[in-house]
Amino acid sequence: MNNRKIIKALQEAMILGKKEIPKGRVATYIPELAYRDKNKLGICIHTVNSEVYRIGDFNERFTIQSISKVISLCKALELFGPEYVFNYVGMEPSGEAYNSLVELDLNHNRPYNPMINSGAITVAGMLCNEISFDEMIDYTRKVCLDKGIESDRLTLQSEMDNCARNRAIAYLLESKGIMASDVEDSLLLYTQMCSLSVTAKSLASFGMILANDGVNPQNNERLISSDVARTVKTIMLTCGMYDGSGEFAVLTGIPTKSGVSGGLLSVVDMKMGIGVYSPAVDDKGNCIAGRPILGHISKELKIHLFQQQETDL
Repeated sequence: MNNRKIIKALQEAMILGKKEIPKGRVATYIPELAYRDKNKLGICIHTVNSEVYRIGDFNERFTIQSISKVISLCKALELFGPEYVFNYVGMEPSGEAYNSLVELDLNHNRPYNPMINSGAITVAGMLCNEISFDEMIDYTRKVCLDKGIESDRLTLQSEMDNCARNRAIAYLLESKGIMASDVEDSLLLYTQMCSLSVTAKSLASFGMILANDGVNPQNNERLISSDVARTVKTIMLTCGMYDGSGEFAVLTGIPTKSGVSGGLLSVVDMKMGIGVYSPAVDDKGNCIAGRPILGHISKELKIHLFQQQETDL
């Protein structure tokens, strides 16, 4: 891995990202998120060779929000297998907003994919009778290589006090016979997972584990099965940026999942994980600095999924 090239790409990406921040805004539909400083920006790269590169506010803690959908999907696939999971949740891009219920109500009998709220609430329903929230925290700490991950109780309460839309989605799922557990229990676990506090470094480490076929290269411990890692990365590429997933995939060629708090989890297969934090989001709920940042890193390091790779990367 070319250290100088990575450092230079990070520094340039930081400049590009900062220029984009004024065009975004912090999310306010979860009141607690409105207090975040929109000018914060941190980037971290964690390579499969255990090298870590970081810049800016890479160690700032923030709530993981929808990036937790990736973690929950990993655990559900490990526990129940793909046949069971994808019998209740599809694998196709929805073309709708992350919190839409229109397509579920009118066009489909199950959520389009696990990366939108309806799909993730369905996955939470699978999990909540099989595993506790404390066990999910432990699992998250393990795959993120971050023992400091905790539930942000202020944000959790703020979300639970303002979850009318997600509650409507959950009860619509129940009416269609999709929910595997109690609606309120499922909604609580989904929201608890969104409340976990992470950093850009945490996300980069999780991305690195996925990039390394689910194995922690520091001790060769398998944390995620090979099949699950492959499935999750594919869904991240096609669905991870909501109704902006296709455009983002063309630009970066990097499987990525966003969260409305401004986090991005990116996976460069067999090479690295990338974590980004910037609270300013666009109208789709995606980190607005993420496009120029990951677009630049992808171009400079030649890590687009469908680009010929250089031998030193």
